[in-house]
Amino acid sequence: MTDTTPISEIAVTTETARELGLTDAEYDAICLKLGRTPSYTELGIYSVMWSEHCSYKNSILQLKTLPRSGGRMLVAAGEENAGVIDVGEGYGVAFKIESHNHPSAVEPFQGAATGVGGILRDIFTMGARPIAALNSLRFGEPDTERTKYLVKGVVHGIGHYGNCFGVPTVAGEIYFDRCYTDNPLVNAMAVGVLRADRMASATAEGVGNPVFIMGSSTGRDGIHGASLLASREFDSMTENMRPTVQVGDPFSEKLLLEASLELIDAGVVVGMQDMGAAGICCSTAEMSGKGQSGMRIDLDMVPLREEGMSAYEIMLSESQERMLVVVEKGKEARAAEVCAKWDVPFVQIGVVTDDGHVNVSRFGKLVANIPAQSLILGGDAPVYVRETKKPEYLELTNRPVDQGPTLHEKECADILHKLLASPTIASKRWVYEQYDSQVGDNTVMRSGGDAAVLRIKELPGKAVAVTTDCNSRFVYLNPYRGAMSAVAEAARNCVCVGAEPVAITNCLNFGNPYDPEVYYQFTEAIRGMGDMCRALNTPVTGGNVSFHNESQQHAVFPTPTIGMLGLIDDVTKVIGNSFLTENEHVVLIGWQRSELGGSEYLKTVKGRVTGDAPFIDVDEEVRLQRTALSAIRSGHVTAAHDCAEGGLLVALAEMTFGKGLGATVEIPFDHHAGHVFGEAQSRIILSVPSTALSAVRELCATNDVPLTVLGTTGGSRLVVTGLLDQPVSELRNIYENALPTIMAS
Repeated sequence: MTDTTPISEIAVTTETARELGLTDAEYDAICLKLGRTPSYTELGIYSVMWSEHCSYKNSILQLKTLPRSGGRMLVAAGEENAGVIDVGEGYGVAFKIESHNHPSAVEPFQGAATGVGGILRDIFTMGARPIAALNSLRFGEPDTERTKYLVKGVVHGIGHYGNCFGVPTVAGEIYFDRCYTDNPLVNAMAVGVLRADRMASATAEGVGNPVFIMGSSTGRDGIHGASLLASREFDSMTENMRPTVQVGDPFSEKLLLEASLELIDAGVVVGMQDMGAAGICCSTAEMSGKGQSGMRIDLDMVPLREEGMSAYEIMLSESQERMLVVVEKGKEARAAEVCAKWDVPFVQIGVVTDDGHVNVSRFGKLVANIPAQSLILGGDAPVYVRETKKPEYLELTNRPVDQGPTLHEKECADILHKLLASPTIASKRWVYEQYDSQVGDNTVMRSGGDAAVLRIKELPGKAVAVTTDCNSRFVYLNPYRGAMSAVAEAARNCVCVGAEPVAITNCLNFGNPYDPEVYYQFTEAIRGMGDMCRALNTPVTGGNVSFHNESQQHAVFPTPTIGMLGLIDDVTKVIGNSFLTENEHVVLIGWQRSELGGSEYLKTVKGRVTGDAPFIDVDEEVRLQRTALSAIRSGHVTAAHDCAEGGLLVALAEMTFGKGLGATVEIPFDHHAGHVFGEAQSRIILSVPSTALSAVRELCATNDVPLTVLGTTGGSRLVVTGLLDQPVSELRNIYENALPTIMAS
């Protein structure tokens, strides 16, 4: 009988397990599962596969409460590398968002670049050609050299990888708050189009089918990137963690893309998975687990770019631009021919088995023999529910906020100038001009609307709208209501360009889950997200959880970033957010309330993050979006803009910037800050021709949505009776030049 006990290169003890981030109880469970002491390589595999980043051990039970199926979804959440939405006529749109926060804090250029590369691979490994990239970024206040260094490095990394790979970066958001100083958030999203009948699966099936590694060679970069770097807080040792950050090559990834898609089209692929977090460990275990199979892997066959690499290092390496591919036996020559055409290395490293184990050898000796099911999410990986406690800070922050006295004209102008110059609200042109947004010729709208719009070339006339959104101050002040608002705003932004919101992906960025107050934020945010998604019929297709986003002093604001996908049946009816024509009616639809809690006004003008998150009602939001979408698709609206950061007056100002066309309006509410600069939810400003006003009124009446005519477009000034009279050019100059001036100082 063959001995199936692997050799152990290093003696393994409980202390060894602790050093790799495993608890004593987890180490005991591993020994029980194996019936013996694990080898050092096996312990390393468990340490990454049971890390929070790979196993979701502290979050999976909460995630399962979200709406994860139904609607237009072609695969249920978590089944594949990305979610897929049915867009008709046999086509689907794959999309997903993930974090690369910790690597970007250590090495901003490579951290952000490889974040883009990783999310693109999640899309094309399913057979989808990427058509767009988006991002959601959070930094500390840009008044320190470190923050400016991080901003410049992250933006450069995103632009470099996307531009070289050849995917347009079309949308995103950037917030600046002191809590992100040590721990920035870098969330990357990708969108792709595929043939539904040619969708590839991340599975290993068919005993005897060969297993190939495809793409770049394996080095020591990124070892323990998933389990160590993404599962700890930042401290004085952060700068010593650079070896855990991967290094990307977008040109290699472009070749990998083309080879992958051609292999799938050729019908030779049984299963394919990106080697992202945890590298060969993850892809071999997850593909075997999903296929109810096993794999025998010979690490001597893995192409290496460094000498003397141990089995542990090869298995845990997170070197970029690699795929694990199971090919149908007998079709190896055809697969090799495709890879040779694209100059992509393609080497067999193993074979599919039926014993359910991942069996790994190095130098002819067995170094790991692990049941695949014991490693994977949904298998035997540990699952926890942590203690929750309502944060004590809420007792201090959730006090009523003074809505302020009536504003006079000079004061109102001064406040508007400050808000337009605040880095969170100010134009991000300095950022997005570093991104190629037109490559691929799918981009219909980038910066001119509340969401980006991309045509689906395979379906003439059809398009998708995409956006990323989250006001994390709202979530900090009220996790439940703030998460609801994040989903609602993302959907509202899609509606404002004429798209029907259909599904979300999410990137859940929180602090230490072992802190009961952080876990309370997490569970309440999940509850709010789920309630709004159910109301809007936008199921969650998948995403990412990123815990341990904190420094020695504090956690970041809870930031459940929402990536929203909307569908457009007639791309000719897409509208932007800028006034286009004189003498149109400026109309506010929705519920005007005085809401200063968590506002940019309170932070920028008063220096406080306090109050409660704005009120939001799911029924109101559904009726508002239904009304606005119907009005836009009926051709009654020429411009639409969501009221968000900075409130009503900032939204009005932003609508004048695109064409330089002003407006004269009257705000028929009390002229205190809560109405003028408050950030009440469920409001959209429309520009409506005179001939269509009665039709819009009728739609609002039918859906019981308030409508207020504020004034008319025209001229070159923004005039708000009794509050403001400013040249559009002056306001736009403040808005456009604020961020470049800050970054150059």
